[in-house]
Amino acid sequence: MAGVPAADRPECQSKVGRAGGWCKRNGRPDMGVHGAGKDGNSRLSAAAKCVYASGDLTANAALAAVSLVFAPFFLIEVAGLRPALAGLVPLVGRLVDALTDPLMGRISDATAWRWGRRRPYFLLGAVPFGASFALLWTTPPLPGDLSRFAFYAAAYSALAVSMTVVSVPYLALIPEMALDYDERTSLNTYRGAAAIVGILVALALRPLAERLGGGAQGFAAAGLVMGACLAAPWAGVFAVSFERPEHRARRASIPLMRGIAVAMANPTFRRLTMLYLCGRVAIDLVAAMLLLYFTHWIGRSSDFEPLMAVFLLTVVAVLPAWLAIAKRLEKATVFTLGATWWLCAQMVLLAGQPSWPRWLFFACFAATAVGYAVVDLMPWAMIGDVIDEDDLVTAERREGLYNGVFLFLRKLSGAVAVFAALGVLDLAGLESGRPAPPGALRAIRLLASVAPALWLAAAIGFARGYPLTRERHRALRERIEKRSGRGAQSSVTLQ
Repeated sequence: MAGVPAADRPECQSKVGRAGGWCKRNGRPDMGVHGAGKDGNSRLSAAAKCVYASGDLTANAALAAVSLVFAPFFLIEVAGLRPALAGLVPLVGRLVDALTDPLMGRISDATAWRWGRRRPYFLLGAVPFGASFALLWTTPPLPGDLSRFAFYAAAYSALAVSMTVVSVPYLALIPEMALDYDERTSLNTYRGAAAIVGILVALALRPLAERLGGGAQGFAAAGLVMGACLAAPWAGVFAVSFERPEHRARRASIPLMRGIAVAMANPTFRRLTMLYLCGRVAIDLVAAMLLLYFTHWIGRSSDFEPLMAVFLLTVVAVLPAWLAIAKRLEKATVFTLGATWWLCAQMVLLAGQPSWPRWLFFACFAATAVGYAVVDLMPWAMIGDVIDEDDLVTAERREGLYNGVFLFLRKLSGAVAVFAALGVLDLAGLESGRPAPPGALRAIRLLASVAPALWLAAAIGFARGYPLTRERHRALRERIEKRSGRGAQSSVTLQ
């Protein structure tokens, strides 16, 4: 079958790979398809899910490096920018994302290449992604804050565009490969675990820079090494992924701006977007403040990396338990449970004192990790169900557009949160190389504890009464399959 990926071929869909889900036929692998389920849908094997999740590892490593190290530390302490300008750099990149993320989603929805709508972009964008990440960590000899700000804003915008090229099609492919309500949660759990590994990789950037000489030279070398590591996994992501012929044949025809309007008119998508954004702001506030919290308030910046390692390893450890719970409860209910847990645990940081023993901070971080795991995971497991709802209404598969809008809003919320937080610290008198004044210390404590808790409370409010349940999703999938079976392409209205 010329032009059809091996994963879509009947001979591979009829076999269950015994060695990590790989079907050997004429010497070629099956792109990681596990075989046909009871409903006849191909699924990724556990091994293939791990490889596919490595794409999320790279994207999350880049995003975490920016929020944990680049904006709050590198730009201020190494590049010498004022905190307000350092916080503005990611925001400029998000303004670029306002155009490129939805546009990339629309482009991939309408792509008609032999290798598919999504997968070719993994190969096209990998090298620019790694190269632009490496560029961020250089320190050219430019005079004045404004010229340095312009350079880093341009470098960050290049990273934003190249990341969009790979990450939007990557996310858009998930609802296509995993059609089932719970299978989507499973695949996104693998992604969540890989994303945690990505944060660990980002945390290694600062120690790696110290090992490579420290200062500007060390960060430039570390950025080059990590950039190469971020580009490498995308060939494997391309190899194990697949696209369904029936989805590839239904390319989107609704114009971009009208498509965005239709998406935002969907009340389920609006509610999901709001609970997700509130959770993301909480996540990004904590990420931006923790290093400053331990540097200026606790006075033990060296504790930051091991504490985050405990936090992230705890997240990975509890993900299987949350996945088991998600198979019994609604996704929105699981989100609410996790957000409530995290809210309560996060408030402990407000009471944290420099005299506290280290073990108490380790216990606190492990407790917050239990709830964080769900707040970061569940919205991405829910977006595919909303796309199915859109399919029923529009008779088009628009995974790219929805994920492009969703990804842009994720990036924008994080950039705005970091910009606002660093702006507050700038007004409070925080300066590079000087002890933080009392007002800045108070602001750091509040931004690391109370502010995230308030956003989590808002996310819990939006999760209440979420309408797209497991039963409702099953019903709409049956209607989609029934429509496809009789060859109808007309749109229908949800009741």
